[in-house]
Amino acid sequence: MNNSIWSEIIRDRQKRKKYSALFRLSEVPAKRVLLREGEISQHVYIIESGCIRGWYNHDGKDITCQFFFEKNMVASIMSFRKDEPSLFTLETLEPSRLWVIEKNDANRILHEMSEDPHLREMILDAIFERSFTLMKSNLSFLKDSPKTRYLALMKENPKIIERVPQHYIASYLGISSVHLSRLRNKIARGES
Repeated sequence: MNNSIWSEIIRDRQKRKKYSALFRLSEVPAKRVLLREGEISQHVYIIESGCIRGWYNHDGKDITCQFFFEKNMVASIMSFRKDEPSLFTLETLEPSRLWVIEKNDANRILHEMSEDPHLREMILDAIFERSFTLMKSNLSFLKDSPKTRYLALMKENPKIIERVPQHYIASYLGISSVHLSRLRNKIARGES
């Protein structure tokens, strides 16, 4: 596995070598489904390069719930840990280089590394960061206007604006592509 990714996760060189051997590199084209809504998650992905979109189906319409980029660890955590059907689909948006680990190997690492406070802290931080991002997004839908949500996205996650097609951004913001286009034009002209 790419040493720069692992060196941030596992400090001990021998453990890094041992655990990195459990991952396989996968070159995945854009628009490839990695996990379908309703399936049980069997893999964890670490993104070396590329972008993954999390989405679910609501009355026949794709609703984007999250984007993942380089160095993000991606899985349907609830499905992966509890053997329950995933509530969303994971799909690549760009050609991606992904480090993939099977569920049994990931569980073995988690079990063996449970005594490593640094790794445990990094894993908890990643899970909490993802949970906080989703919670913040949900609260924003309740209290903020689409313009406020878009401006926050521009400030906090500019790579989404730069790399993700507009119709997925609109879905993520809970608005139509036409509404997003109008909103972007107003912002560009400095209108409120």
